[in-house]
Amino acid sequence: MTEQQLPSWADPSVSPADLDAQGVSRRGLLRRAGLFGAAFALGSAATPAFASAEKRGFGGEDPRLAYLVGDHHVHSVYSHDAKYTFSQLARAGAEYGLDWMVFNEHSNFGHAYHGAELEHAEIVKARARNPRQLIFQGLEWYIPAAEHCTVFAAPGPHETDLLTQFELAYDGKLLGYTEGSAGAADTARNEAHAVRAIEWLARQRRSGYVDDVLVIANHPLRLGIDSPHEMRAWRDAAPEIMIGMEGAPGAQGAALPGWRGSTSIRGEYENKPSAQSWPGYPPEAYVTYGGFDWATATVGGLWDSMLAEGSLYSVTTNSDNHRTVFDTWKNGDWPAGQNFDNTGRLPDPVNTDTPQPGSDFWPGEFSRTHVGVTRYGYRSVMAGLRAGRVWLDHGHLLDGLDVRLKRDCDAGRGVTLGGRLRVRKGERITLYVTVTSASRPNPQGILPELAHVDVIRGAVRGPVADRDSWRAPDTRVVQTKDVAGRKGTYTLRIPLTAGDESFYVRLRGSDGNRHGAGYLGASVDPNGPIPHEPGNGDPWADTWFYSNPVFVDVGGS
Repeated sequence: MTEQQLPSWADPSVSPADLDAQGVSRRGLLRRAGLFGAAFALGSAATPAFASAEKRGFGGEDPRLAYLVGDHHVHSVYSHDAKYTFSQLARAGAEYGLDWMVFNEHSNFGHAYHGAELEHAEIVKARARNPRQLIFQGLEWYIPAAEHCTVFAAPGPHETDLLTQFELAYDGKLLGYTEGSAGAADTARNEAHAVRAIEWLARQRRSGYVDDVLVIANHPLRLGIDSPHEMRAWRDAAPEIMIGMEGAPGAQGAALPGWRGSTSIRGEYENKPSAQSWPGYPPEAYVTYGGFDWATATVGGLWDSMLAEGSLYSVTTNSDNHRTVFDTWKNGDWPAGQNFDNTGRLPDPVNTDTPQPGSDFWPGEFSRTHVGVTRYGYRSVMAGLRAGRVWLDHGHLLDGLDVRLKRDCDAGRGVTLGGRLRVRKGERITLYVTVTSASRPNPQGILPELAHVDVIRGAVRGPVADRDSWRAPDTRVVQTKDVAGRKGTYTLRIPLTAGDESFYVRLRGSDGNRHGAGYLGASVDPNGPIPHEPGNGDPWADTWFYSNPVFVDVGGS
């Protein structure tokens, strides 16, 4: 999209109710629905009967899946620092092929007292008129002593009440519970309050007050204030609620050459360590690598150290849309006597015909999180996220990815992303990676081409003694498959052998444009993502995909 072009759906006066009538493309949804037929029941909100991750015997078999594309981090005029109407963003998500999206507005007294209800009314209308667009209401929680999280609930009579109760009782900004520096008087209290917040959400789910609720940590290393021990504490408080983190932040257009300035970094990761930062992070942790957070991009780093404990911790990506690059809208002016605190809403934006400052892409335009489901519906998306059936890509690098791991002696489908395969010591197993290459140009007009697929393997050693550990010394890239030039749908068959200890495998790949030795050295990661020069980070020229892990539990011989 050029600076001067405005998409047809950008008019804030158009309601999401007009999406289908105006012919907004749903080709992605319909294509995926057609592939799976009866296994993919459109319109159903029922929770799918997912196969249990725990198997009594050896082996395992997960169901066939369709992957729904989404974005869990979108801000509208109901956030104090954003710009676009709910309608503009809902239509953008539909135009760029999203099946689900979460409006997670910033916590604020104006939002809690006014904005949450106003936005909910818009969401309810959009859901009724467009059942194929799954729109969640959420909140961007200021975690006491730490960064931000997306909190969102399944639709129901109490979804907005849950969010506003949570906002007023547990938000670090609203409570003044922001102190998190090592040794400060309030840090222990604030960190404990964050754990209590997640436990409270778990109780609301168990009691049936809401059907479901999930939490995902946002831009974890942007400021370096999410310490490893805090992330582990959130996960352990309720792993069914606190399911993971943004593997790659939004604001991916921040470092387009010539756009924001010579110091700009993808994701707006432009910070230095502060008194609030956890002191164990190196300075290199504060930038992105191929657009991905250092915690995710570093093979053998923080994400791997958590996976090496044997517990699932998912990664996602999203737009974090506030202000879109090259967009020409500006915030509207306040009527006399009105402000965000007494309305809970910004004025509608006004078109200026002149490009305005911004770092973000529209929802689905660049960053996509793919979630495996067996039914189409809200609870199915949440169940897929909780199960870890997730892969993510930038720049529409792939049309599809299906991953299965199974014992060579079994005839079934095996287990997929987020799952656990139980095997015997020394048993032969095979990883099947089915790739569907990009079949059409992405929104930038580029036909993406996948160059390689990396297989990353790590030993599972159980809970760590040091809760601030961020290294997994036995995790490394064990194979790289050159797939340059391959088109259509193809399957890579990668033989593995179960040794004496349990392990996990995860996948990564890129367009091959920019890579080098990983942060922990070439012996661990010979061709990983690398930082770009400040101010010169064209995201379309450096795109990657990542998958969640599959765990292998090794039993007796």
